[in-house]
Amino acid sequence: MSGQGGNGTEAASGTDASGTAAGNGAELTVVHVMRHGEVHNPEGVLYGRRPDFHLSELGRRMAERVAEHLAGRDVRYVVASPLERAQETAAPVAAAHGLDVDTDGRLIEAANVFEGKTFGVGDGALRRPANWKYLTNPFKPSWGEPYEEQAARMLAALRAARDHAAGHEAVCVSHQLPIWIVRCAVEGRRLWHDPRRRQCTLASLTSFTFEGDEIVSVAYTEPALDLVPPKLRAGAKPSRGAVGA
Repeated sequence: MSGQGGNGTEAASGTDASGTAAGNGAELTVVHVMRHGEVHNPEGVLYGRRPDFHLSELGRRMAERVAEHLAGRDVRYVVASPLERAQETAAPVAAAHGLDVDTDGRLIEAANVFEGKTFGVGDGALRRPANWKYLTNPFKPSWGEPYEEQAARMLAALRAARDHAAGHEAVCVSHQLPIWIVRCAVEGRRLWHDPRRRQCTLASLTSFTFEGDEIVSVAYTEPALDLVPPKLRAGAKPSRGAVGA
């Protein structure tokens, strides 16, 4: 399996108009996994799976930008996490291709015991004794949904999207942590990690190319990077309330 990175890298190459790989006739399907756009969150809370967190105006612009980026692609299926920010991000992509947005609960944000709290760098959360019991095992992690479970459900969702768009392309809208975890699993990386190292900026695309049932390459693109504030870009230090967004 090969991987690609960068702001302008195309996710699928080596395919013809029928979606088959040149040379061996194997069917190729590309599943783009998109992170939602910026969320309106003036209180800076870790919103997690909580309802009623919607895209900001900037987040809507990000979603429109990615829809423009994908407008010429052979997208036949669009599906999103049930959370509002994901559904709203998926809507312009689906509309550009005359599709409805399907919903798959396996694309949802990772569960986290700190939902509804401000839990970021410098806010003192790590010094509160009541929180220590949740911080005992960063390898699992002890504060939320196990990484292995995230990887399994996300991979199942990707395969379902592959089946819906066989020989073409699909777009799945999800959330930063689950997207990064499934990418790590596919690429054979360890699942525990430094959150500051995630390559999964707002409105980015992590694209998995299937050859039949096998994932043969992973690519990463950032079509809306110029709209993303520098502090929220991949590799930036997390700000208050941004963990697991």
